[in-house]
Amino acid sequence: MKQKILVRSLIAAGIMAAGVGTAVKYDLSVISPARAASAPSAVTTGAQAASAAALPDFTGIVAQNGRAVVNISVTGGMKKVANIPQLDPRDPFYQFFRQFGMPMPQGQMPTHALGSGFIISPDGIILTNAHVVDGASEVSVRLTDKREYRAKVIGVDKPSDVAVLKIDARDLPTVKLDPADDVKVGEWVVAIGSPYGFNNSVTAGIVSGKARTLPDSNYVPFIQTDVAVNPGNSGGPLFNTKGEVVGINSQIYSSSGGYQGLSFAIPIDVVLHVKDQLLQHGSVTRGRLGVAIQDVNQDLADSFGLKQPAGALVSSVDKDGAAAKAGLQPGDVILRYNQKDITSSAQLPVLVAETAPGTTAKLEVMRNGEMRDIDVTVGASGNTKVAAADVAGHDHGRLGVVVRPLNPDERRQADVAGGVMVEDVGGAAADAGIQPGDMILSVNGTPVKSPMQLKQLMAQAGKHAALLVQRDAGRIFIPVDLG
Repeated sequence: MKQKILVRSLIAAGIMAAGVGTAVKYDLSVISPARAASAPSAVTTGAQAASAAALPDFTGIVAQNGRAVVNISVTGGMKKVANIPQLDPRDPFYQFFRQFGMPMPQGQMPTHALGSGFIISPDGIILTNAHVVDGASEVSVRLTDKREYRAKVIGVDKPSDVAVLKIDARDLPTVKLDPADDVKVGEWVVAIGSPYGFNNSVTAGIVSGKARTLPDSNYVPFIQTDVAVNPGNSGGPLFNTKGEVVGINSQIYSSSGGYQGLSFAIPIDVVLHVKDQLLQHGSVTRGRLGVAIQDVNQDLADSFGLKQPAGALVSSVDKDGAAAKAGLQPGDVILRYNQKDITSSAQLPVLVAETAPGTTAKLEVMRNGEMRDIDVTVGASGNTKVAAADVAGHDHGRLGVVVRPLNPDERRQADVAGGVMVEDVGGAAADAGIQPGDMILSVNGTPVKSPMQLKQLMAQAGKHAALLVQRDAGRIFIPVDLG
């Protein structure tokens, strides 16, 4: 059996170097006249007519919402590419370079990508996937009426794969959102996006499952569908039959990179929770218990005295975490969190992440065959990131980095009171040579105390900025051209 791989629908037709295009052609078969002649009669029975009448009509949904779905074009950082200048492919030296391992001249070209998004407010707030705009130095948004805008990246949250963009426009068409999380398995859903660059393409299917856990996605209970979603659909909306957005199309499960009947969308209630924090704070704060958990199967349920296999089994507890302070122990089975049943262990990380740090959560736990009520003061997750807007031409976020505050150990090692850690880099920072893992300590002589202060200092800088960076055990000033 072929190995299945999980593919993030990053872009239409892959990532390409600037100026290099890829044409994709699909040869679709047609019914020959002979075969068409053998088709059933056009006379439809009453049962067939009733069946046909039961099928949903998506034309109204498309007419109402299609204008609010946008195409997103991204220019990324410079990428090294093999370059054979002024050599024709028919030239024997061209083949010599290619086939006999000779070092080829290296060039650098910007990468380009395509994705989808949708407008949620008339003043230009747009939602899309984080991986669509990750590392972007320039983001452009094209509407269905062919208007194009330079977009500002308000914030990016990689754990949930959600990003918020802003374009300078007014009176834009918007979509309706369904924050109730009441989508049901088996109901019809519709996707609108730009697969392989075909703008405003519409596909439909049904919800195949809910609360799916995927690798590296602990904070998202994905909606599984059989809607045809392909590269370029990333960031586009998933609608219910009422014309409300119930999710953002994010990933496909495929052995080929194309659609194979398994598509996954981020539930809109998760998206809105992240969106609100990105708009208000520029970052996402998540709660943390400090436990490792696993699912409960029938054998474990029997071992722990449970009536049925349910809950989240605690396999280990961080000694300094919130759970340890509240008295949770390995072997405890968490059955309820703030009055919500935990039927699968995958539900717990999502609920905890949505709890504000410092809030008291009520847990119902089975320990040694007895039920216990435990109150936990939820801690803060350590992977909070602030995304500087990385779009050229704006006053804010021109540096193009994703950073987080230094933790106490990092501050102690660097012997500083503030500073930020570079987690991801693109745009002007990448061009200047700043790398993930660098600590930014000051901008033009002013110490950097927080990610938000970094954004403010970069906004106040002119066309050039000198960053004091600690890399490994040494410190260097790196000049950055902000254009």
